[in-house]
Amino acid sequence: MHCPFCGTHDTKVTDSRLVVEGDQVRRRRQCAACGERFTTYETAELVMPRVVKADGSRESFDEAKLRAGMLRALEKRPVSAESIEAAVERIRQRLRARGEREIKAIEVGQEVMDALKRLDQIAYIRFASVYRRFQDIDEFRAEIDRLAQEPSFSPQDDH
Repeated sequence: MHCPFCGTHDTKVTDSRLVVEGDQVRRRRQCAACGERFTTYETAELVMPRVVKADGSRESFDEAKLRAGMLRALEKRPVSAESIEAAVERIRQRLRARGEREIKAIEVGQEVMDALKRLDQIAYIRFASVYRRFQDIDEFRAEIDRLAQEPSFSPQDDH
């Protein structure tokens, strides 16, 4: 690690601690050349699978795109920002836990629909109608009927 004050590459760690969530390490460092102290944070770099679109093209997983789609469906719905962020993180963890280098876009969409179904049923129907390209009112009705047949989900469910 180079010193941000003098640029020397000779620094030493004087203290290391886990950050509250446990997924980051906070390190206090001191420069051997100028003696200045500074803090660095270390996190594991976890590679997300690439997304294979319906046309066969591939793109990097885009968390911002996933969040934007969920936020669009959840617009003006009574769902907290914390619940949304927790859902986004659960989706990321599930996709990463598969251990696959590539994942089909339809599988990402299904993860989003599952998460929205637990967060807010109206948002789920909104997302599903666009994602599945509903053509008429009968498709909406069928999806609403299907949703009504399922047991209720609470936002805390992780399934």
